[in-house]
Amino acid sequence: QVQLVESGGGLVQAGASLRLSCAASGRAFSTFPMGWFRQAPGKEREFVAAINWGGGRSYYADSVKGRFTIARDNAKNTVYLQMNSLKPEDTAVYYCAADHSPYGLVKFDRYEYDYWGQGTQVTVSS
Repeated sequence: QVQLVESGGGLVQAGASLRLSCAASGRAFSTFPMGWFRQAPGKEREFVAAINWGGGRSYYADSVKGRFTIARDNAKNTVYLQMNSLKPEDTAVYYCAADHSPYGLVKFDRYEYDYWGQGTQVTVSS
């Protein structure tokens, strides 16, 4: 069982930066691919970024490429999402997710992830 707790959301102006953190419980965390997703009001939950178990490979949605960076610290059981040059359209609840597939390939479909955090709200004003 893996528990995920996100933090770091908030209200910022367009152009600002935020760093989200996702603290995970469980000894196997370091073997799981991890992802960040977001859901805006009235919209489907969408893929934002993902990282492989070792942290050497990362993937991004086109809408955030070049602005967001995903990273992980397996010694701290934590995944991060650094968000720069934020835009109003980035406003959403951001969720951290874990894929319970040790050393598995990164996936982009939310239905492939097994564990989810409670989400953290990010609001970007214009």
